Amino acid sequence: MKIICIGRNYTDHIAELKNEKPTEPVVFIKPDSSLLPKEQDFYIPEFSNDVHYEVEVLFKIKKVGKHIKASFAHTYYDEIGLGIDFTARDLQTTLKEKGLPWEKAKGFDGAAVIGEWLPKTNFKDLNDLSFDLKKNNEIVQSGNTGLMLWKVDELIAYVSTFFMLKKGDVLFTGTPAGVGKVAANDYLSGSLENKELFNVRIK
Repeated sequence: MKIICIGRNYTDHIAELKNEKPTEPVVFIKPDSSLLPKEQDFYIPEFSNDVHYEVEVLFKIKKVGKHIKASFAHTYYDEIGLGIDFTARDLQTTLKEKGLPWEKAKGFDGAAVIGEWLPKTNFKDLNDLSFDLKKNNEIVQSGNTGLMLWKVDELIAYVSTFFMLKKGDVLFTGTPAGVGKVAANDYLSGSLENKELFNVRIK
């Protein structure tokens, strides 16, 4: 499997990090080794002093596809989830300043949390899904898929022009504003349409 991530897909998050609004989706990939095993705590890596949480709505690809038209993209996924794109922000900032790739800041071991999957038939409108992230039982991020610059079917069409999509691939669709630093003993939990889909303790 591959983990395909979309950056800068919510205007408020672009603004909070003072980034330029993109004219096309920003795409990066996390290796499968970045997946945090179920029931395992997240350990802050020794190379970063500023790891941020970024909650995102996820879609699991169910079949092989290439050059997918947006009008057919909905046939390539049946399951929706929620996860965290952990980011070593200090390292990412340094890499960006030098014009270098982000992988070390985004793809390190444990940097991808994937929660429980739900059938897409559970939801009436995939472009109107509310989600949030709590840190120590207080909401720190909240968003709605209706606020994405590019909706999921557009993203699948776009990504599939560059990468063949395969069964089991996961698409992270971007994070809203409210990202922030984690510290040891923090407890994070994420909910989609008021249903908790993951929780993780920080070490």
